[in-house]
Amino acid sequence: MEIRNAVAGTLESGDILIQIAPASGEGLHIELDSSVQAQFGRQIRHLIQETLSGLGIQQADVKATDKGALDCTIRARVTAAAVRATGKDVWKD
Repeated sequence: MEIRNAVAGTLESGDILIQIAPASGEGLHIELDSSVQAQFGRQIRHLIQETLSGLGIQQADVKATDKGALDCTIRARVTAAAVRATGKDVWKD
């Protein structure tokens, strides 16, 4: 699956900015910047990886800048960035 550079989200409080780029190596590489990384970093990384894997993305570089986003927001932003990066419409049947 071809990946292009894509972005979704904002840097507003309660949101997360997701940037997806073609993989520079094997697998998913997730770079996380979060003020709550010590408490929730593992969960945020897991949500990003789980969402991308569910969409069939196995190789990409992801940069996430979290401003206290809830899990549902993280999933939504990752999905939006993935759709923009791949052109695959996940909302069609």
